[in-house]
This record gives sequence, structure tokens and C-alpha cells, in this order.
Amino acid sequence: MNQATLHEEGRPQLRVVDSPPPGSSKGTADPGTSAESAVMEGQDTASAREPSQQVSEVQGDRDEGALAPAKRPRLGEEAQGPCGDLHPPDLHRDAPAQADVEQEQQRTGAPPDAKDSGDDVETTMGGGTEEEQHCQQNADGGPDGEMQTEEEKLHESADSPNEGRHLALDFSQTPQVLTSAWSEYANFSENYLKGCKWAPDGSCILSNSADNVLRVYNLPPEIYTSNWDVLPEMSPVLRMAEGDTIYDYCWYPKMNSLEPHSCFFASSSRDNPIHVWDAFYGEVRASFRPYNHLDELTAAHSLCFSPDGSQLYCGFDKTVRVFHTERPGRDCEERPTTAKKQSGQSGIISCLGFSPCQSLYACGSYSRCAGLYSCRDGTPLALLPARHRGGLTHLLFSPDGYYLYTGGRKDPEILCWDIREPGQVVFSLKRNVATNQRIYFDLDPSGRYLLSGGTEGVVSVWDCQGPAGGEEVLQPQLSFQAHWDCTNGISIHPFMPLVATSSGQRQFLWPGDGEGDSSSSSSDAEGGDEAATSSGANRVDNGLSLWWGGPCGPPADERCDEVSNMQS
Repeated sequence: MNQATLHEEGRPQLRVVDSPPPGSSKGTADPGTSAESAVMEGQDTASAREPSQQVSEVQGDRDEGALAPAKRPRLGEEAQGPCGDLHPPDLHRDAPAQADVEQEQQRTGAPPDAKDSGDDVETTMGGGTEEEQHCQQNADGGPDGEMQTEEEKLHESADSPNEGRHLALDFSQTPQVLTSAWSEYANFSENYLKGCKWAPDGSCILSNSADNVLRVYNLPPEIYTSNWDVLPEMSPVLRMAEGDTIYDYCWYPKMNSLEPHSCFFASSSRDNPIHVWDAFYGEVRASFRPYNHLDELTAAHSLCFSPDGSQLYCGFDKTVRVFHTERPGRDCEERPTTAKKQSGQSGIISCLGFSPCQSLYACGSYSRCAGLYSCRDGTPLALLPARHRGGLTHLLFSPDGYYLYTGGRKDPEILCWDIREPGQVVFSLKRNVATNQRIYFDLDPSGRYLLSGGTEGVVSVWDCQGPAGGEEVLQPQLSFQAHWDCTNGISIHPFMPLVATSSGQRQFLWPGDGEGDSSSSSSDAEGGDEAATSSGANRVDNGLSLWWGGPCGPPADERCDEVSNMQS
């Protein structure tokens, strides 16, 4: 799609901030180059209500014809990819050399023109089923073998705990904070955060806050050097403003910074369409516009891309709507979670999650229950009992797909369900959740450790491989004070021992803290009632922090040596 489509009348032109941090490439501009941006195919350019542009943080006018280049290498090495990508495979490699093709033909015994003629080599050799033949053909360097092999290598190197570039989490001691971001959230007192999420390739972090602005932070390049003594405060490289309260947001699961067209995420806000944001330029790529039975625009309360990224699942009241990623607009498939005169899952679908190993997804609702559904047509598979005290706010599958973790608002328990025996709680995890705020939790890539914050700012770490069942209460292996205020968001890096946490919550004035009562507050404090007047102010902690949860040792020796070795 040409550039004119992007700048069509009515589409907001959000701009990147000036002065990005060293080593960052998102949000930078290269003057003198023509503008070019990847837009999703089939985009319906009209939108009902586009996001507000009343955010003063969005600075720096982009000159007409300026182009923000693709991600540059972080450490000045051409072979290095996103987030110091440790020499990832080149997904844009040319076709294999002729010598390799001839060698492959000799090994498989195929005629020289077998691939060109479209003959099924494995069928000639007496291969198995069509699916097996296709898999074997890819493994042997068939028509799709090159891309398939590279994708598998990238996936395994990024996600597999057994790969050399992966550093396992180590909670034998308290994680150490590396750097934080707090100045961004000091523009007004209640600009608290509402969660944070690592990008699938680990190159950056996405945060949400009460000012309805989504911010992208690049992973500090100093992480890949030996200079860990003083890390500067993180600054966002992109700010994207929504028009109202942000309900949910999620990354495109196939996001890879080496492929700019794959770098985007979706967000949903009150009284606005679902927006797809470009993670390089901070602009709206596309909009999905759900309407209710009165043909009124309605907002999704939860979002989740399918594992292959081809569909976007959106949660509504007793309904899940499925949009096709390549066809923005209003066309969608509706999948009710309850039927007339029949039992089902009622309430607003507040959270969604996909099984990594099976063709099913889970829906959590404010009716305090969770349901399992088929990805093919949304057929209900199981409805878990309402064991939570409050509405569900977050759920997560284990990496092996056998267990489902659910947590609710004003509910101190995270429950672990065995989906092979629906309704059976394996164990529960106790945390402090005293408000309606969404408190996230996360699992490490191996599925062993589960981390969650709480209302008092404490982060707890549980080893989930120990219990054998019986609905026992699993005690945390480690707890530490991450923030002075509520730790509402937590996200574990895809392949490094890094943990991101976000903090803050809505504060209420204590007696005597109102305007015009400063004199009385001072006198009360002097009289010894200091806790009642100042404790609320002392607990304000709105920020985003990065924690090192890897091997022991001071920042400048063992840990840096291990991280540096990952680059070679």
C-alpha cells in the first residue's frame, strides 16, 4: 500500500520522541530518504474514532519525506540483531547455492529437475503420509525447507532453555535492580502504571499507564557490555496515545525486529476501535471496529493474537469476536460463550490465553470462572468452576499446555488447574491483592518459576515443579520488596534472566491531605499523627524497573562475562 494511504485524512500522525537513548533505533529518523512503511493488506482506512493527540510528550515534527530506518545493530556489529540478538539467522537469505542443491540431490537421490517439476520426492522414495512428507521435505531442504529451518532455529535459539544463548533464572538470592524509568510518570501524581510486557523477541518493553499512553522502551545496550556499575534511567523511544482508558494490549506473537513489517501490537481503549500500532514509527497501521447489535461502536475488554498471528481474539460481554489480522475493518466472527436457555460462561470476557500445544484457548470472565474453547469454531470444551472470590483479571498456560493459572481481583489466590481433569485444582499460590486492579503474573520459559507482585509492592517467586497435587497451598521460594507501591505488572524476558516490573495504583487522600488543609496537616504531624497524613504520600511509587535474576556475582564480573559470551 502506498504512502498516501498512511497519511489519509482523519488518521492521526503520532510522531516519535526526540533524543532517543544511545543504541536505540526505534523512533529514529534518517532525513533525506523517502517515507516508506509496511501497512497491513486489506486495510479499511476509515475509522470511527481515532486516538486523541492531546499528549504533550509526543514531540519532534517529522519532516515530510523523512524515513525512520529499520533497527540498527545495537553494538555496531552488522551481524547483531535485535536486543543484541547474538547473531540470529538471516531470514532474508537468498536461495541455496547450486553446489548445495546438487549435494542435496545426490543425498536424496532425486533427479536434477525434481523440485522444478513439482514431483513429490518423498512419494517417489516411498515416504509416509502427506503431512510427514511435507515435514520431511522441509527438513531436507525442499521448497520451504530454507525458511522453515531458519524459523525453527530462531524460535529454538530465542525460547529454548537448552540453547547456549539462554541464561537460566537463578532465585537463590534476591534479584538486583539494574535500571528504572520514573521521570516519565511524574507529570501528575496519579500517573501510575498498569502493567508491562516484553516483546516476543526480547528487544523492547511495552508499558501502559494511567495517562492512556503506551510507551516502548528499548533494552538498554549497556546490558551487553561490562559497564553495569551505573546504568542510566530508561527513556521511552516511542509514545502512543489512546483516546481513553486502555483496557488491554498485546504484542504480535511473530514479532521480530529484523523484519519491520512484523513489529506491531494491538490495543483496546474505551469508546475507541481496536488499534494496531507500528512499533517502529508509533503510528496506527490499522483499526478493527467492533459494533454491537445497535450498530454502535463497542470496545474490547481483552485482546490476544492467535499463536500464528493470523487472528486477533477480542473479549466482550458473553462473546468473543475474532478478526483476521490481514483484513482490518468491521468484519469478524462472533463466538458467544453462552446460549439462550443453556448454561455457559457469562459476564465480560476479561482475559484470553492460548494453549501452546493444543488447539484451544481459555477465556476468563468477571463472573469468576474460566472456560476452555476450541480454536477451530469456538466450541465450548469445559467450564471451570467459580473458585475465585473476584472476577478473573489474568490467566496463563504452562509451556507444556497441561496447566492453566488464573488470578482474580480482590482475590489472594492464583489457582493452578489441570486441564486434563477440568475442575481439578492442583495447587494454589497466595499473594496480596486487596484492590480491583489487574495484577499480572508470569511464568519463565521453562514453566518452573511463577512470579507475581502484590498490592504492597512485594514480588513472590514460586517453584511450580515441586507439588504433586492435592490442592495444597504452595509457599513462595523467595519474596522481595520490588516497589514501595503496588507491583501490578511483571514480565520475564524470553531468553535472558531479566524481569521487568511496573508499579503504582490510584491513591486516595488521607484525612487532612486535601487542598487548604496544609496548616492543619502540619500541626497534626508535629503532634505525632504523622503516619495518618504522610503515609499515603510516601507509598507513591510509579515506575518501571529492570531486575537481574541470573547467576550470582557483582555486575562487573561473572554476569557480564556470561552475557558477553552470549554475543560471540
